[in-house]
Amino acid sequence: MSNLNGKVAVITGATGGIGFEVAKRLGKDGYTVVLNGIDDEAGAKRVEELTAEGITAEYYGFDVTKDELVTENITKIGEKYGKIDLLVNNAGGLGGRSRFEEMTTEFYRFVMALNLDSTFFASRAAIPFLKKGTNASIINYTSIAGWNAGGPGAGIYGTSKAGVHAITRALAKDLAEYGIRVNAVSPGTIDTPFHTEIKSTKPEVFASWKNNILLGRLGQPQEVASVISFLASDDAAFLTAETIQVGGGQGLGI
Repeated sequence: MSNLNGKVAVITGATGGIGFEVAKRLGKDGYTVVLNGIDDEAGAKRVEELTAEGITAEYYGFDVTKDELVTENITKIGEKYGKIDLLVNNAGGLGGRSRFEEMTTEFYRFVMALNLDSTFFASRAAIPFLKKGTNASIINYTSIAGWNAGGPGAGIYGTSKAGVHAITRALAKDLAEYGIRVNAVSPGTIDTPFHTEIKSTKPEVFASWKNNILLGRLGQPQEVASVISFLASDDAAFLTAETIQVGGGQGLGI
């Protein structure tokens, strides 16, 4: 699976869950995939797994909430390949739960940094190299929480994801003149390690989630990866500023 189309994709937070499936899918699509993460051991293992499948892959370890590290590493990647064709801002997370009354400023800033700052830092650093790419695009991750503000204790997560929804459209406006497209996916409840804790401590709550999904089941990471594959492709060349819900009709359940 050599890099037939010469394209380069950078995927943040790609050592597990949805991010790794995205890397695998894009690798199978013919991209050279550059994985980012903060667990260097997992990163090395993932590169090994991808290489075994004939995918050209490498790993860069850096924290996406630290602007200088993001700029330094994405610049290195861009300079190495002479361009970046696709940036997938996959890194993010709940960061824990806290109600507003008890929320520390540190927690607030951490969750905003993890989801919104990281998207800004990586996008800003990648833009000069995306300008040299082919059908270049950025794909961000928002969440149903960006619309419904999240469940108890997830309010700041929802707030950060609403910011990602807005910055997706803002970046699309900003970059249209260069032919760079910017879209987002909004995964519903996907069966990943993200939900491990609730799965083991409150299995009945986990099982009940599918009742709120029209298709009656949780999503799989590969189902998010396939939508990202489409958004990055020439088939989506006229799509920008869009957010695609990948949730099986979540929130519309009976």
